[in-house]
Amino acid sequence: MLELITGITLAASAGLNAYIPLLGLGLLSRFTGLVQLPDAWAWLENGWSLGIIGVLLAVEVLVDKFPVLDTVNDVLQTVVRPASGGMVFAAGSSSETVAISDPAGFVASAQFWPFVLGIAIALVPHLLKAVARPVINALTGGAGAAATSFLEDLGALVLTLLAVVVPVLAIVLLIAIIVLLVRRLRRARLRRREQRAGAAGVAAPPA
Repeated sequence: MLELITGITLAASAGLNAYIPLLGLGLLSRFTGLVQLPDAWAWLENGWSLGIIGVLLAVEVLVDKFPVLDTVNDVLQTVVRPASGGMVFAAGSSSETVAISDPAGFVASAQFWPFVLGIAIALVPHLLKAVARPVINALTGGAGAAATSFLEDLGALVLTLLAVVVPVLAIVLLIAIIVLLVRRLRRARLRRREQRAGAAGVAAPPA
């Protein structure tokens, strides 16, 4: 059960930022005893892999802080984030961690369905993020892009660490993040409608 929680949380983290959970698993496996990746995913802790993922993460973090560019990035990441979600679900759920000493055989032996499930899970926060960001940018004149992106990156980082160390707490935090994203999107859309209605009222000629 904990294997699935770890995989779900890591995949959702990839929906917020494709590279943080990949880099996190690789670094933790290479430099700490918190994660032991299975042989099929040992390439994540390779120096070249870590370097490439690190560069991609730096680009993602920078681009995602600017309005308009963040929206374009979200479109491009529609492929990358779910793919990353599939990889980290499969890798994380089959790894030994401080919380999981013996991953379930059905997780470790299967390669296809964990990847597909991770894709589906990562799509949820990605789509919420992609829909909410243009609305937030419009309401804040672009000022909200950097702050929102920082919070998303922070959420992805915390989820990645908790998924390895305390999976149950990680899934609770994940549920809270999804609820906050949905509520924030609803409030943003409501404010957007109010602004449009107000603008229409001002623009309407007197009777």
